Amino acid sequence: MLERIIMAAILALIITLILGPILIPVLRVLKFGQNIREEGPKSHLAKAGTPTMGGIIFLVAIVVSALVMAEKPTSLEMIVLVSSMLGFGLIGFVDDFIKVVMGRNLGLRAYQKLIGQFALAFLLTWVATQYLGRGTDLVIPFTSIHLDFGFFYYPFVAFIIVGITNAVNLTDGLDGLAAGSTFFSFLSYIIIALLVSSQGGRVAILAHESDLAVFAAAALGGCLGFLRFNKNPARIFMGDTGSLALGGALVGLAIITKTELILLLIGGVYVVEAFSVIIQVISYQTTGKRVFRMSPLHHHFELGGWSEWKVVIVFWLASLLCGILGIAAFMGGIT
Repeated sequence: MLERIIMAAILALIITLILGPILIPVLRVLKFGQNIREEGPKSHLAKAGTPTMGGIIFLVAIVVSALVMAEKPTSLEMIVLVSSMLGFGLIGFVDDFIKVVMGRNLGLRAYQKLIGQFALAFLLTWVATQYLGRGTDLVIPFTSIHLDFGFFYYPFVAFIIVGITNAVNLTDGLDGLAAGSTFFSFLSYIIIALLVSSQGGRVAILAHESDLAVFAAAALGGCLGFLRFNKNPARIFMGDTGSLALGGALVGLAIITKTELILLLIGGVYVVEAFSVIIQVISYQTTGKRVFRMSPLHHHFELGGWSEWKVVIVFWLASLLCGILGIAAFMGGIT
């Protein structure tokens, strides 16, 4: 099992490193360049025209690697994971296409995105409960306590799914930030997938039978390979195509392993980024004052004088700590 996990990460890394130099010039020729908001940090204006939609690179790598290295590539669990990632990635691709190719800066309208995302979220939860034996209970972090939400499981978890996928998207605002942060999130899920057992009502998956860790390892390798081109100064951006897809992969892993609430800890950086936007909007609309220099939170530190690279490193470390916290929360329920 460990060999397949390592090989999945290495294969995804190699495929990403091969596809990058091929796709980047193509996107430049097609003029699929990133539009930079004028109200954003002035230092970002120099990034205008950098190829975007680069998520396609690591999505191909993840799918190929996961299916090649999986013990059971046609299992329903693997189909659900790949479909969740590609489904949210497709919404992001359409959004990127409208912005870049059709020249409409805002892409899909908010309600259009949300309709598609919630439809996918409900489908994902329904398949998991009806065909994967997932049930409608949620495990309380650090404990073995299960609370059965019944019907309310679907809207509650759908809200988490949509929230996390969009939060990952918000985190993709600096070179390498989202790719590096999700690297640590997938590392956490490799460990969790190996720890999953029948204790506490969790899905019974033995280490040598589980392809969850293989999928997480492939995603980890894809993120690591993409950093080769996305680290500052970025030669390509992942776009919504990549960020929403990574969010979709994470929520797929969370649902199958019954760690939806623990994902909020593992993805603590995404949660904080999302809440910084919510707080900023509410504060400005109600008082006319801003709490942060700019949201999401990474821009607040950037405008405070931190270099882009410093912000990214600090957020990566925060993601690592959140991952450790999430693993501890999971282990608290099986010890």
